[in-house]
Amino acid sequence: MELSNIEPQIIWKNFSKLNAVPRPSKKEEKVIAFIKGFGENLGLETTVDEVGNVIIKKPATAGMEDRKSIVLQSHLDMVCQKNNDVNFDFETEGIKMEIDGDWVKAKGTTLGADNGLGVATIMSILESSDIPHPALEALFTIDEETGMTGAIGLKPGQLTGEILLNLDTEEDDEIDIGCAGGVDVTITQNYTTEAPKGQTVRIEVKGLQGGHSGMDIHKGFGNANIILGRLLYKGIENQNIELISIDGGGLRNAIPREGVAMISVRNAQEFIQEVTVLKTEILEEFASVEPALQINIENSTSSDKSISEGDSKKVILTLKALHNGVYRMSPDVADLVEASNNVARVELKGGELKILNLTRSSVDSSKYSTAEQLKSVAELAGMNVVFSGSYPGWKPRPGSEIVQIMEKIYTEKFNEKPHVVACHAGLECGIIGANYPEMEMVSFGPTIRGAHSPDEKANIPSAQKFWSFLKDILANIPQK
Repeated sequence: MELSNIEPQIIWKNFSKLNAVPRPSKKEEKVIAFIKGFGENLGLETTVDEVGNVIIKKPATAGMEDRKSIVLQSHLDMVCQKNNDVNFDFETEGIKMEIDGDWVKAKGTTLGADNGLGVATIMSILESSDIPHPALEALFTIDEETGMTGAIGLKPGQLTGEILLNLDTEEDDEIDIGCAGGVDVTITQNYTTEAPKGQTVRIEVKGLQGGHSGMDIHKGFGNANIILGRLLYKGIENQNIELISIDGGGLRNAIPREGVAMISVRNAQEFIQEVTVLKTEILEEFASVEPALQINIENSTSSDKSISEGDSKKVILTLKALHNGVYRMSPDVADLVEASNNVARVELKGGELKILNLTRSSVDSSKYSTAEQLKSVAELAGMNVVFSGSYPGWKPRPGSEIVQIMEKIYTEKFNEKPHVVACHAGLECGIIGANYPEMEMVSFGPTIRGAHSPDEKANIPSAQKFWSFLKDILANIPQK
């Protein structure tokens, strides 16, 4: 079945058009031009600000001129992840999609439903001629996934809307009213290299689920970098390891699914036997949550140089000591992760080490407490640490008028109460709210699974539910 044949057809039509345009984070030139052209072709006032955000304004429909004005907001960029056996170039190719029962998914890559379905929904409202709504400002931001520089670069006074509806969450029964802030923690060091003295062993971890480093961090999924660290740590109990290279994980906001380490050891066979015992234990430990996990430990060859045994031990001990996962649960909001860290990317090549982390928290003090724990570990090992890209969280306002309206509509429409929540993801609302403190904000969206991984999929019935809910919200915006 073609996507254009499923309901709501207008959203899937626009999603298909959007997904034909390459849109990696920080390389959004093509999608910016696409959305700008979309607005201009509709005859609507369309501007691109100095950082690349696109703003399209649409007047209120007849009879809705006295209602509070609305900002509909989603981000244009997408996380670009693919399976290793998939040949795909995110900078030049459009996403290849397919329907699987009640789900739309991509063929071996991320789908881009995060936040492409939000973008497609706003496009659908903009081009509609029969949907009642107040005056609208459609805000399409850039670079949400790797720095939120679009939201950060949005200046005061560019928007006049009184209520912002962010269409960027992943459970259709949730109304989100708060989110976590974050900070990037980058660890680096350069080491002298030399010809390895021992036998080469290759350690590979693959088949993990991956997922969103905020929304999925509490689910106990495996992290390829942490598993590599455990295996290497086991090895230094009885072996002198020289690290040749490590290549684990990818983006800061994705839980690492795969990783490879090349090492030199005195006795390869003895090392493999010892570490295989731990391998078996790890596979059993993750059997229920990571059934596809594979760990391969085998003899290999390499012509590359290694770092010394002493420096290798520092790197391995650091990998073992870095905190990964939930750091603190919120004492105020039930079941909410307050602070966490994702050891997202570990790269050692030619003696140059880089470890990328994304630390999140809904409370600034615990965000920095988590980041400082990482910094302390790394500095004890003589490494350099830089904090960057810090962005604020979004403080909940559960009693706001728009939240009450949405709760009422949802309950009457679907015969159940929605979950009014805060999430452990980085939404742009916190950043936008810093420049527009009087603006009421809510985030909601259709059900998406596996965001930030090649298993990402969007639920078709949920998109229908979300579309119907949004139209009712727009029709019931209160008067100014």
